[in-house]
Amino acid sequence: MKVFQKFAILIIAFSFFGCKNKISKQSFLALGDSYTIGESVEEDQRWPLQLVYELKKNNIVLSPTIIAKTGWTTDELKEGINQAPLNFPYDWVSLLIGVNNQYRGKSIEEFKGEFENLLEQAIVFSGNNKARVFVVSIPDWGVMPFAINQNQEKIATEIDNFNQAIYEICVSNDIKFVDVTPISRQVLEHPEWIAEDGLHPSGEQYKEWVKEILPLFLNFN
Repeated sequence: MKVFQKFAILIIAFSFFGCKNKISKQSFLALGDSYTIGESVEEDQRWPLQLVYELKKNNIVLSPTIIAKTGWTTDELKEGINQAPLNFPYDWVSLLIGVNNQYRGKSIEEFKGEFENLLEQAIVFSGNNKARVFVVSIPDWGVMPFAINQNQEKIATEIDNFNQAIYEICVSNDIKFVDVTPISRQVLEHPEWIAEDGLHPSGEQYKEWVKEILPLFLNFN
């Protein structure tokens, strides 16, 4: 009887630790522009790739697909999606777009309609699982050295207006909104958060973004 009890305990212990260390493999579609493709940083410093690295530490293996290009506006991202070979549903889908709409002086009302359409697509790509979709806010490029001779206050106000529109759309669609804009505005205190081009975030700043995004995955799992 004692031998049987010991054997049973070993089986239970093995099952417990086996479940605890079980590796979860998940797919991830990241939609966006220069901030998602990681302009001016090495590939492994892009925030989606840094997210993959951090999740691996927690036994979550994320397989990323990135559809993003520097300079894309909402309509250009839409076209990029239409031309991309997609294998959905994806376990996770992110959306970060709008800075180039603001930069080019495009209408915020036009942006709202196009963003809402992109978000609807993102939800479809997740298999209509809204809990697995999240939106990242537009960072403030006006604080970067690139914008030193521009109206930085005006840029900040416009970025806030675009982000407010994004936030309201997310709330009405029950989609998680990750606000990285306050982080982007701390570059004066953290010059190492600026990429070499003087306009985009460095890998160090993206690391801070990932800290904000990571709980969505860890708390879900």
